[in-house]
Amino acid sequence: MMPFELLDRWLTRFPRLTIGLVGDLFLDRYLELVPGAHELSIETNLEAYQVENVRNVPGALGTVLNNLAALQVGLLVPVTVIGDDGHGYDLLQELRDLPVDTNRIVCDANRLTPTYTKPLRRDDRGAWHELNRLDVRTRAPLTDESTDAVCRHLQEVWETSDGLIVLDQMRDASQGVVNPQVVACLRQLARQNPDKLLYVDSRAGLGAFDFGVLKGNRSELTAACGVPNEGRNAAATASERLAARTQRTVYCTCGDEGILVTSPKRSSDLVPGCPVAGPVDIVGAGDAATSGIVASWLAGAAPAEAAAVGNLVASITVQQLGTTGTATPDEVRARWREVNR
Repeated sequence: MMPFELLDRWLTRFPRLTIGLVGDLFLDRYLELVPGAHELSIETNLEAYQVENVRNVPGALGTVLNNLAALQVGLLVPVTVIGDDGHGYDLLQELRDLPVDTNRIVCDANRLTPTYTKPLRRDDRGAWHELNRLDVRTRAPLTDESTDAVCRHLQEVWETSDGLIVLDQMRDASQGVVNPQVVACLRQLARQNPDKLLYVDSRAGLGAFDFGVLKGNRSELTAACGVPNEGRNAAATASERLAARTQRTVYCTCGDEGILVTSPKRSSDLVPGCPVAGPVDIVGAGDAATSGIVASWLAGAAPAEAAAVGNLVASITVQQLGTTGTATPDEVRARWREVNR
């Protein structure tokens, strides 16, 4: 674990940072059901969920925005495409509470704003449980006009930000914001300034990136380079191949074990995770780690030190149940003290 003085120095630099982001921006809509209510519809004889509270939260790329905002990063500039619809309106309303420049969010009337609607019901002990999720999104490629707008905005953001996060949520690359044309644009930007941080987190498309600092879990990394996802060394083997391909650092999240950090010039090192007690909710833990890694890297941390900060942030968010959690700088400082006690 890094000295507290170093951690504190990086945290105090976060408000000076401008971070660009590109990827799929979702609306997460939580519907909290009335406890104990089970009403049947007269027409269908199916249960009609009785909602007493609605919470709207930016999801996917928005989860990273939430985490970076909680860490008090100064300015966030997302490049994305949403629909010109009610869900899009609600999403933009939520972003106005964050240090976000929304001028490069493209509203396309031909698309639906990606939305996860999540009914939540409390059990007898008061714990929330998610019921069947309702997904809304357009299952078709971006129009040429929207793709051109994304690439144009990316050039502007790349020139004015300290670093760029790429978050590719879609399993079908042709249907998301990070489509093949946008990947080609990102490759060109990386070649223009190879020393600037371009951090890539892709659920299914890491294999398309031969540039940038790549991050994924073991299954995502092994799939990206065709390594069988078997045995203890699979993650290290995949990470080393990808680092050799990109000539940049590769991060592999390994759950509560920590983060495997691989550079092109040395073998993989595991930065241990932070132990936590009690029940956990791992939803969004990878995005929390990304936020800690990127912000601390841009604040001056070395790659392994940045991974340690990512572990601290993720260890805080997983203890926030029933929601996608965040961590503040003071909470990160407090967790460091707990871990080093």
